[in-house]
Amino acid sequence: MKVLISDSISPKGIEILKNAGLEVDVKTGMRPEELKASIGDYHGLIIRSATKVTAEIIDAATNLKVIGRAGSGLDNVDMTAATKKGIVVMNTPGGNTITTAEHTIALMLALARQIPQATTSMKSGRWEKKRFMGIELFNKTLGIIGLGNIGSQVAKMAQGLAMNVIAYDPFLSEDKAKAMGIEKVELNELLKHSDFITIHTPLTPETKGMINSNTIKMMKDGVRIINCARGGIIVEKDLYDALIDGKVGGAALDVFEKEPIENDNPLLSVDNIICTPHLGAATEEAQENVALAVAEQIIDYLIYGTIRNAVNFPSIPADQVARLQPYINLAEKLGGFAAQIFEGGVTGMTIEYRGEASEINTAPVTIAAIKGFLTPILEETVNFVNAPFIAKERGIEVKETRSTDAGDYQSMVAIRIKAKDRESYLAGTLFSKKDPRIVAIDNFKVEIVPDGELLFIYNNDKPGVIGNIGTLFGKNNINIARMHFGREIAGGRAISVLSIDTPATPQIIEEIKRLPNILSVKQITL
Repeated sequence: MKVLISDSISPKGIEILKNAGLEVDVKTGMRPEELKASIGDYHGLIIRSATKVTAEIIDAATNLKVIGRAGSGLDNVDMTAATKKGIVVMNTPGGNTITTAEHTIALMLALARQIPQATTSMKSGRWEKKRFMGIELFNKTLGIIGLGNIGSQVAKMAQGLAMNVIAYDPFLSEDKAKAMGIEKVELNELLKHSDFITIHTPLTPETKGMINSNTIKMMKDGVRIINCARGGIIVEKDLYDALIDGKVGGAALDVFEKEPIENDNPLLSVDNIICTPHLGAATEEAQENVALAVAEQIIDYLIYGTIRNAVNFPSIPADQVARLQPYINLAEKLGGFAAQIFEGGVTGMTIEYRGEASEINTAPVTIAAIKGFLTPILEETVNFVNAPFIAKERGIEVKETRSTDAGDYQSMVAIRIKAKDRESYLAGTLFSKKDPRIVAIDNFKVEIVPDGELLFIYNNDKPGVIGNIGTLFGKNNINIARMHFGREIAGGRAISVLSIDTPATPQIIEEIKRLPNILSVKQITL
């Protein structure tokens, strides 16, 4: 398999890829048209922040399976286009955590003591001791917007400087905040009470323009703002105005709305701002860390099929793979079986987890059920990445339920398929904790091995049905590997599921339909 590296990464990452047997091309500084022309040859793409992976590039990526970002930010990748095409998008969120946190603290200290401005003054031959009066960080309040990996490290470092730390993060629990010695507050409260504000959120529709003229008005007079996260979170014009009129006492920015920053950007003309050219992750240690991490993740996926740190697919920790894989297999089989027996436009899927199954990480299992269901009925390629996207696009609402009660079984996964006027139900379990079995279809109790070529038959529960089918298959030289049966009541409706070594031809299926007491026949491939 071939991997393209379009931005500079540590040579050690390249070496790991080659040692794993992957063919690696390093082509940095490519223009968009050059990338579009060549991307079709590659199965993996490794980028940093310079390469823009647009929908147009992704459309041309006929063989691409994975995009790996050596770093955490992914605003330069069209996630919707990648997911729709089934391309796994990975990042390395932990590789530059310490480095970026340290850069944040460095900027805060430099901002408090005006170190860059004082250096410039001295190099121009001046000694302006009174001009560069600073402030202490001791006992000041630091407001952290976003308490993820980097924000949490900044909090620890700031506490070491004896700062009072408050944080706004809608996903942070009160218990976690208390355990970290941090006061969790709403955004408005953080803006009102912080002496320093540092931002550590991704750029999303919710965070874009978060720091603007209105939110700046809520801040303390003389507040100092640091941003090592993403350009665009701060409205630069509004920050410029606030720096000029003194509302904001100073700012330190490592990221900008447009990078590289334009020479005529008004922020460059302001004395009380410190600027660095996106250096948050720019240390030798961090660059080596993210290069090694992304290389290992690409190898794991392209060679072994293991997904780690994917942003558009739930990663499975290595210590959970052995437990989850049998459930993933079971769910995919259930979904595939359900799709091939269900008729009508599907509006909803509910995946039920019972008994021991209710205790597992259900996210990848649910995706497996969706993939299994969509694969037989759609012409386009469906995989574990794009299955939820395709389901949503086609108006299929997916839900999960959990229950500790699995009835006669220790563990069970069930799927309910809904249309406007019909519902179908399948349930499965694991024998010996690894072998999938379908144990219920609607009202029928069964024990089906969901594998290979199957014939699913509705019939009347009358003598001779099994013998007639066996005779017909014998005449046509088709071997029956297994037979499974279930019935509602004696003499009522029944189902027969036959596992056969070779697919039945349309002619044979028609012959089965003409046999006495046969109601319907469907061929299923799993």
